[in-house]
Amino acid sequence: MPDDRSAPALIREVGLMADGPVTWGRPVRHVGSGVFVVELAAPLPAPHLDLARVGKWLERVPDLRMDGARPVSKDLQHRLASFWLPSQPVLLVGSSTGSVAGRLAAMAKTVPGDPKPAWTGFWLHFLRGVAELRVWWAATDMPEEYEDALNDAFAGGVPAPEAAKLHDSSVVLPWASLRSPSGARKVTGITNSLLPQVKAPEPKPVTRIVELPAGEADGARDEAKRGRRPAPGRGTGRIASAAAYAAQGSPRKVTEPIYLSPEGLERLHGELAALIAQRPEVIKRIATAREHGDLKENAEYHAAREEQGFLEGRIRSLEGKLKIAVVKAPTERGAHVELGSRVRVELDGVESTLQVVSSAEASSQEGRISSVSPVGAALIGRQVGDAVTIVTPGGQIRYVILELS
Repeated sequence: MPDDRSAPALIREVGLMADGPVTWGRPVRHVGSGVFVVELAAPLPAPHLDLARVGKWLERVPDLRMDGARPVSKDLQHRLASFWLPSQPVLLVGSSTGSVAGRLAAMAKTVPGDPKPAWTGFWLHFLRGVAELRVWWAATDMPEEYEDALNDAFAGGVPAPEAAKLHDSSVVLPWASLRSPSGARKVTGITNSLLPQVKAPEPKPVTRIVELPAGEADGARDEAKRGRRPAPGRGTGRIASAAAYAAQGSPRKVTEPIYLSPEGLERLHGELAALIAQRPEVIKRIATAREHGDLKENAEYHAAREEQGFLEGRIRSLEGKLKIAVVKAPTERGAHVELGSRVRVELDGVESTLQVVSSAEASSQEGRISSVSPVGAALIGRQVGDAVTIVTPGGQIRYVILELS
C-alpha cells in the first residue's frame, strides 16, 4: 500500500497528471471534461460535523428516512460519521463530461436537500471548516472510466480493519462519494434525502380577440378559394402566435399505464431482481479489466462497460414499466378470453396453448402473445367453441378455441 494517500498521488496512480489545488468554493481553472478529487489537508481521526447543518437538512426534507423511520439530528449525524475513514485525506472523487469548473461551482452552491444544480458530494456541506478543503483535478476525455479507476485505487489503499468498521463495508468509497459510475452504491440506510423535483407549469399560449366582419367568422370563409391556409396569428380570429397555432390539436402527451397480468407482474419483478443481482459481478469484471492496462486500448474493459450499459438500460426499462403498471386479473376464469387468459387452440389439426398478455410481457418463443397483435386481438372476448379467422399476408388462418384457463 502506498504511504502517500493524497489526492495528487491518487491521480498519478491512475496515470493522469494532477492540477491544482484550489480551496473548495473557489473557481477551478479547467472548463473541459475530467476528474476531480476533494481532500483534507491531513487525515482526521473523526469527522468534524456541524450538527446544526445536519438539522437544517433534516428540517428541509420532511420525507427523509433512516432505516425506514424519521431520525433525529444526532442519529443522522452518527450515521454520516459511520462512513468516515480516519487514515484517508480524500473525501470525494468525481467527474464531469462537460466542465469540471462548472460541476464544482454547482456543487458548492447546492443547498443540502436540493437536487439541483448538483447534489453530488453534498455531505461535504456538513463539515466544519469546509472552506479549508482542497480540490485537485485532471483533464481526460474518459472521465467516468477514470473516476472508476480513482475509486478503485482509493479502496485499495484503505486498511482492511478500517474498511471493516464502516456501516457498509461491501462498498468502499471516499466519505462524500455515495456511488460510482460503474453502479456501486453505498448502503447508507438514508432514503428520500433530496426534495422531489417539481416541474414548472407550462406557460399558457398568448391569445387575442380579433373583431371580424360578418361572414369572416371561423368556418364561414372559404380559404380554399384563396389558395392557401391562413398564416399563424393572422386572420384566424383566435390564434395569436405560431407556437399557439402549432399547439392547436396537439394535446399534451399523457403516459398511458401498462396493463399486466398478475403472472406478468411477478415475472417482471423476478427479471428485475435477477438483473440487479448481476450488478456486482459486472462491476467486478470492469475492475479486473481495468487492471490490464491503458483504458483506451483495453478491449476487455470496453466490452465489460458495454455489457454494463445494456444491463443498466434493461433495469431502467423494467423500473419504468413497473412504475406505471396496472394489474388486470381475469374477472372470471374460463368465461371468455381476456388479458392473462391461457387459450388452448387448434390450428389445422394441431393443438397448442397460447397466453394473451400485454405487449410488455409478450414472447412468441414462450407462447405469450400480445393482446394488440392480430391473433391476440382476434381472440380477446371469445369463448370456448368459437372459431376465429385471422387474415395475414400469407393468407387466412383459422383457430378453434378448445379450452380457457
